Amino acid sequence: MESYLLDWANLLLRWVHVITAIAWVGSSFYFVFLDSSLTPPVDEDLKKQGVSGELWAVHGGGFYHPVKFAVKPPELPKHLHWFYWESYSTWLSGFALFTVSYLWSAGTYLIDKSLMNWSSGAAIGVALSFFVVFWMLYDGICQLFGKRKNGDAIVGALVLLLVCAASWLACHWFAGRAAFLLVGAMIATAMSANVFFWIIPGQRKVVASIKAGQPVDPVHGQRGKQRSVHNTYFTLPVLFAMLSNHYSFTYGHPQNWLVLIVMMLAGALIRQFFVMRHGYKLGRNRNPLPYALVGVLLILAAIVGLKPPLAVAPVGVATNSIAASTGGTGATGKNDYINVQKVLEQRCYQCHGAQLQMKNVRLDSPALLSQHAQAVYQQVVVSKTMPLNNATGMLDAERAQLKAWFEAGAKTP
Repeated sequence: MESYLLDWANLLLRWVHVITAIAWVGSSFYFVFLDSSLTPPVDEDLKKQGVSGELWAVHGGGFYHPVKFAVKPPELPKHLHWFYWESYSTWLSGFALFTVSYLWSAGTYLIDKSLMNWSSGAAIGVALSFFVVFWMLYDGICQLFGKRKNGDAIVGALVLLLVCAASWLACHWFAGRAAFLLVGAMIATAMSANVFFWIIPGQRKVVASIKAGQPVDPVHGQRGKQRSVHNTYFTLPVLFAMLSNHYSFTYGHPQNWLVLIVMMLAGALIRQFFVMRHGYKLGRNRNPLPYALVGVLLILAAIVGLKPPLAVAPVGVATNSIAASTGGTGATGKNDYINVQKVLEQRCYQCHGAQLQMKNVRLDSPALLSQHAQAVYQQVVVSKTMPLNNATGMLDAERAQLKAWFEAGAKTP
């Protein structure tokens, strides 16, 4: 019953998380596009009001004319919309989902004993510290170097190094799938913290100054803009880290930390292309296409680098792989299945047997094993992601037995 309720919690939280993330990312992308597409106002009245840029757009059967005030409008409207609950709701639902999916069963999903054999409490504490430490270091970098000449470039380089270090540590301390998600959640936490600690407080100070009839300090707008731009570059790396847990060939790779860094960097470069292309059309930026090309090349390099060896299962063809790996006779057919069955009974039936069928996969009969043979080969031999975090201690020789059985035709009695 507990597993059933956790599955429902996982589903509902994931649903809410995706909905709120769409709202947050969508509004972020829109305002970055808007800032990049604004042109100086033509109307004299708009200039007198202090409008710094305007945009004409058509959508949904109507025409829209948004304008931007560089520092402050002549007066505040009665109804002012604030963009912050999209961010807060995304983080809250995401943290709840991370708790249900990984922290609740840390011994199963967070810990890989072949990497770090620590207690559930220790693993949870270290995982949560990633959120706090990364934010403190990132925020310190922004405050120390953000106002210097070429500050954006310095901050970008230092944050890249910080993300690389965090990725390496996460992938060497935690199970691969959890490590990828942890790094994504760590960056997403910094994104939401930017909104909570800097963007919204700065906007509130601007509004308070306008209401009090006092001069508005432009630093609040500048700082909010800086953190908002950081957030838009973080978006695609975070989305990759979140989606990757469905694809074991990424987090299950021996150099999974490098895979994560390469793919996140590719996402940031592609995002840079989309940020700059609007200004390029208006003659403000140089051609941003090289950013996209480098991003695509990095993805292609990852595709080539992660390519698994070609798996061939010629039915009825005998092999002596078992004999070579175990010292046996190399006989195929029934004897091979008996050997494989012994391995599965010891390593896999706990989760895929009569008492429990995780992911609706059961392997304790010839017919069921034959049905899932390809999946077993992929998960156990190629990606080595099963048993999960190798919790049951499957040996390389046992994986070799499964490999030989599959390549000999995956025969069952």
